[in-house]
Amino acid sequence: MECKTLKVPGGLEKPPYLLSALRSEGLTVVQSCSYVAVKTGIMFLEEHLLLVVLKGTYVIRFGKQEYTLKKNQMVLLSKSIVVEYEKSGDPVHGNTSECMMFFLKDDFVREFVRKIDLPAKNLEQLSPILVNNMTQRLIGFIQSLLPYFNEPDKIDSGLIELKMLELLYGITHTDRKLLQQLLQLDKQATCDISQVVEENYLSPVSISDLAYLSGRSLSSFKRDFKSTYNIPPSRWLRQRRLRKAKELLSNTDMSVTDVCYITGFESVSHFSKVYKSFYGHPPSLQRRQLA
Repeated sequence: MECKTLKVPGGLEKPPYLLSALRSEGLTVVQSCSYVAVKTGIMFLEEHLLLVVLKGTYVIRFGKQEYTLKKNQMVLLSKSIVVEYEKSGDPVHGNTSECMMFFLKDDFVREFVRKIDLPAKNLEQLSPILVNNMTQRLIGFIQSLLPYFNEPDKIDSGLIELKMLELLYGITHTDRKLLQQLLQLDKQATCDISQVVEENYLSPVSISDLAYLSGRSLSSFKRDFKSTYNIPPSRWLRQRRLRKAKELLSNTDMSVTDVCYITGFESVSHFSKVYKSFYGHPPSLQRRQLA
């Protein structure tokens, strides 16, 4: 598995992926089709993700939890989390694996929740992540989207938004648990700050991401973090990652590049620069000292 974490959806349209995408304000729809027996990787979700599997098998790992999706199944995942994935193609059809990924911004989810106008009592009980089977109606709807990817630039953004609303209405009318998850996406419960940052500091998260995961506004998160650690969160995050990087360079045979990505940095040059600024020497020298 690659050590570098791919930020999605943004990274999916860049080399080496270059996947076709439909885009409207508030949402992105990406089609992924590959012809390999098994492929693994790590993704950081910049937006909420509805993953729909059309061919093959996908295994999603989030912490200690594991979810297996087969043909015509789907799962809804909240933003600002890191997941590992393993996709395997269908050997009967040339090892083909195919999925459709619907990335939803907060504003789009809130607007949809306002449209369906459900009472607040529906938010009282938290719903876990669940793999759901698609109905024939939903399967037909997904198939109707496939021709759009042939010429994505020629598809009106308003049409994409209408199609996405149609999909969400179809989902919520057939699966109440999935509806419950949708309602919870922008209703994050307030969590202990120390638990949130300790569990996520090695992921490529921003301070805004950590604030969201803790159920706080950015200003409230910064204030509560400072009162807990007596240091700004950006400085704590950088120092904690650098200390972990030094530990890995000193006690493992991992390359500088792998250490960079596994400790949450997104650029080797930036990692080397801040490492040298903090420790007085570049990470490559730390590795030579070990040798």
